[in-house]
Amino acid sequence: MATLADRVFDSGLTVLDTEANRIDITSQEVTTYTEAVTTYTLGNSTSLSIGAPADKSGGGRQVTVAAISDGSITSTGTATHYSIVDTLNTRLLATGSLSSSKAVTSGDSWASASFTIGIPDPA
Repeated sequence: MATLADRVFDSGLTVLDTEANRIDITSQEVTTYTEAVTTYTLGNSTSLSIGAPADKSGGGRQVTVAAISDGSITSTGTATHYSIVDTLNTRLLATGSLSSSKAVTSGDSWASASFTIGIPDPA
């Protein structure tokens, strides 16, 4: 059975903890930094807080993204995904689906509950 030490997982997840500084809600899953912050963004928050790596239920490691309470909507559309970026180095770090899609209107605000991003143990 293949195994990886927690240190291997933590090295990858620590980038989220130490470099991520903005979260966007987007109208589709993005594949680049520009798509995340310009092309498909509907709103963002720079009050991003991501915890240190910890054990993941079922095996592996994870980080917890703290709840967002101050997101601003900058475009009207339907939010379906999130993207987490490092604006200092213009890097896309993570993307994922929202728990449910939501119609948003420019000028409104948005919030989200905390959620986790993890890497499972190898099979």
